[in-house]
Amino acid sequence: MNPVIEVINKRRSVRSYEPKPIPRDIINTIIEAGNQAPSQGRMVKGEILFQPWRFVVVEDPEFKQKLVQTTLPIWKKFIESMKETFPEVYEKAMTLYEAMDEPKDMVYYSAPVILFVIGPASYAVSCALACENIMLAALSLGLGSCYVGFGMMVKGNADVVQTLELTDDERIYGPIVLGYPKDIPEARALDQHKSYVEPKIKWI
Repeated sequence: MNPVIEVINKRRSVRSYEPKPIPRDIINTIIEAGNQAPSQGRMVKGEILFQPWRFVVVEDPEFKQKLVQTTLPIWKKFIESMKETFPEVYEKAMTLYEAMDEPKDMVYYSAPVILFVIGPASYAVSCALACENIMLAALSLGLGSCYVGFGMMVKGNADVVQTLELTDDERIYGPIVLGYPKDIPEARALDQHKSYVEPKIKWI
């Protein structure tokens, strides 16, 4: 099979990681892959510039814990709201939470690296393309990844905002957690994958 198509087909959202650091050269290679994504041009001081994003690599355990303390209450509130409407989802989430080792981290999954992709709010498509490149590059290099939506909900913590150097016109895309997988979700046949929907195609 074509190696690019193979990587795309094998990508999974990994939520369990080995406590093993990722070499800096591998992280830089992954970021460079993100930086190669197509992007919308923007005018800055009379010059058209591309690559509207920037990256923040989080490895520091103390700052990671600050991120968890900021986002975990939001996750808990969301899951609690599903208790009556989606009891199966609630039970599954709480079972995973209770089984998790301390300190419990249902947002970043104790991954060794949290990679923030940050860019202007008006460049959402460009930044999303960079995120996809990052996740595919990670898999090609033997790493797992997961795009964690709750991880962007950190603007309520002034210390986090200051450390990430977030400006009013910027938005977090991701973040994406990276690491060596402890467990990889089983690859199932597409016709057995309940979440898989066949592409809707109109040929003209």
